Amino acid sequence: MNAFTNRLTPAQERRLCALDAWYQALDDIALRKESPDAYHEELLRQSDEMDRLRIVSWQEWRDLRIKADLAFLRAVAGEDYHRVGQVSDGDVAVDDQG
Repeated sequence: MNAFTNRLTPAQERRLCALDAWYQALDDIALRKESPDAYHEELLRQSDEMDRLRIVSWQEWRDLRIKADLAFLRAVAGEDYHRVGQVSDGDVAVDDQG
């Protein structure tokens, strides 16, 4: 079975690779724990570079920056070390507020 019978254009492939790299940076727990500031700066740098190269629209650029800002706030709140405001119940996180 061929999952991709239609090949991607070079621009589409470049876009997918750039977004993949951004999401890999978003998931970089080691950097996020070690240096939340450097983690945030890397996400912003990559999103700005995608905007500069016209790989993403300004709305997508804005959304990536918002995600980066929220991830930074969660990182400085210590989410990787403990769940803030949540209690883990096995694989399901349950809000402890009721």
